[in-house]
Amino acid sequence: MDAKLDPLKLDPVETRTVAAEFLGTLLLVFFAVGSAVLAADYIGALGIALAFGFTLMALAYALGPVSGSHLNPAVTLGMLLDGRIALRTAIEYWIAQLVGAIVGAALLLLLAKQVPGLNIDGAFGTNGFGDRSAVHINTGGAFLAEVVLTFLLVFVWLAVTHKVAVVGFGPLALGFALALIHLIGVPLTGASVNPARSLGPALFAGGGALSQLWLFLVAPLIGGALAAFAHQITQPRGAPVLIADERAIGGHRAYELPPEAAELAAERHEGPAGPRGRGGAAGRHRPPEPPPAPGGPEGPGGGPTPPAGP
Repeated sequence: MDAKLDPLKLDPVETRTVAAEFLGTLLLVFFAVGSAVLAADYIGALGIALAFGFTLMALAYALGPVSGSHLNPAVTLGMLLDGRIALRTAIEYWIAQLVGAIVGAALLLLLAKQVPGLNIDGAFGTNGFGDRSAVHINTGGAFLAEVVLTFLLVFVWLAVTHKVAVVGFGPLALGFALALIHLIGVPLTGASVNPARSLGPALFAGGGALSQLWLFLVAPLIGGALAAFAHQITQPRGAPVLIADERAIGGHRAYELPPEAAELAAERHEGPAGPRGRGGAAGRHRPPEPPPAPGGPEGPGGGPTPPAGP
């Protein structure tokens, strides 16, 4: 069977993108969640937030041109709903992200076991609410927090990328956004905003982490879907992005109209007695004054110009 027609066989490009998502999610969980598991007593909430932000920034620079460096099922869902990737690609990304998160958590557990006296039972960098929250946030508050925090991350992601690849200064915005999200979210729920990041550690922590896992699978996906909807309103596909200046000078959407319609729209904006005088568009199209004759004010013959009439 032709490889292009075989739904179970990946072509080389698909292999690279799926491998990038697997590796990136593995490293995100190992290093970012590892900062909470291994170094929380030394770096605090600020250090954990910076660890998540810097890790995402580095991975976005390294893997963004390959797969987009989603490393997060909520981001992939946003890309799918925004029409940037196909459903098959989204499914491949989701599988790679979930497996990568589990492998990354397993490696982190193996390392944590080598630290004498480190207790990881029921914690292990997992997310939680109620008694498992630093501020004891209730279920509704935790759900709302995860939806809103994920909304910010996915909305920024969609805004700084033209299609899928993350290039230029995009990783900076993504890293700063994730760091900010964790500064706010760590005391609330531990800041999931990523179902894969929550799943991997919870499988090894067990107990309350598993019983509360549902919220950190569902809420981020809802936040990602809402972000895709909001992005389609503020930045529709195919529409120009730089429209703020057009709106500021009263020419909003004039670039999308034929010349005659643009003139009418501008005239309606300024009014019949606008700054160019009563007459609107006609005043703006008054022909320019002819330049002076080569002979100067005396006329073409060099003598004085005769008067036009008595």
